[in-house]
Amino acid sequence: MEPTNAVVFRDVSVRRSGLAILEHVNATVPQGSCTVIVGPNGAGKTTLILALIGEMRHDGDIDVMTGRSGKPLRLGYVPQRISIDRGMPLTVVEFLVMGIQKRPLWLGIRPSLKAHSLELLSMVKAEHLAARRLGDLSGGEMQRVLLALALQQEPELLVLDEPTSYLDIRYQIDLLRILRHLAKSRNVAVIMSIHELELAQKSADKVICVKDGRVFRAGAPEDIFTRETIGELYGLQHGTFNERFGSVEIGRPHGDAHTFVIAGAGTGSAVFRQLIRQGKGFYAGVLHEGDIDCELARDLATECVAERAFEPIGDKTIARAKELLVHCARLIVCPAAFGTINARNAELVEFARSHGIEVMRACEGASEDSQLEWEG
Repeated sequence: MEPTNAVVFRDVSVRRSGLAILEHVNATVPQGSCTVIVGPNGAGKTTLILALIGEMRHDGDIDVMTGRSGKPLRLGYVPQRISIDRGMPLTVVEFLVMGIQKRPLWLGIRPSLKAHSLELLSMVKAEHLAARRLGDLSGGEMQRVLLALALQQEPELLVLDEPTSYLDIRYQIDLLRILRHLAKSRNVAVIMSIHELELAQKSADKVICVKDGRVFRAGAPEDIFTRETIGELYGLQHGTFNERFGSVEIGRPHGDAHTFVIAGAGTGSAVFRQLIRQGKGFYAGVLHEGDIDCELARDLATECVAERAFEPIGDKTIARAKELLVHCARLIVCPAAFGTINARNAELVEFARSHGIEVMRACEGASEDSQLEWEG
């Protein structure tokens, strides 16, 4: 069953000083889901959001569905940032209630409004900020307070412009969990722009890709976050997007490879990345299709020698590995032992030794963040 659309953009265009910012945008935002807008800098993501909330004049139509009250959905908005007088002696709780309490703040805050504000702060993991001066907050702390302010109106449509930009990873995760909970438990339509592709891939129900002021593509995350689509969307010339990891790899070094790495089951990722950081090209194998090391090696290695998934290493595959290995100065062995389907990798070890190629074993417990050492 197709979800009801909370927002429909129909042929929306925005021009400023004669320059086209958005051109003929057509897109939908489903109710009760998280829709994420991604795209390169200057693509028009923020402009689309400002047009939605009525802060940017536009041509075309933006239709917002009717809510339970019979009026358009109640809107909550969290901007990228706000300008405040940091010398203003206003606490977070006072900031939250100042728009809804009729009597002056200096006469005190009504207990019911204070309790509600504390509840909102608790929802966004910011209850410890209640008594802090607004001007003393960091960018990330202010972002959570602005989300609490937006939730004050019990929005049915929640719009956020780059809400994760000032947050550390812990609060990015907390924020996205909150937004997903609101979407699913309260049927809120959430739409936000995000730069962090790995977060967008894991939090979105729908993704709208904006490029050069137009909708480049839209769909489910599994259809959008592919090597080809992300590469074309951002114009990647060096490096690739790895859909399995939800990350961007900076690409393989130039020049010939003089190292062969035997890996598998995740044992090689730290070695691959260290070699890349050192500017050293390498070959990888023999890996199996679908193996996590195989996915990464295809982005980073000069060549990845792979066998079909779940199949023992065949003669043709082992022969190709030896063709590459014979030109190398060293062989790095990452697995502690070989199993049934990759047993023939032991042949590569013996081949290397018989051809005077240095054989090195990656130290157990090495991580990507440590300087790896090798033992012969």
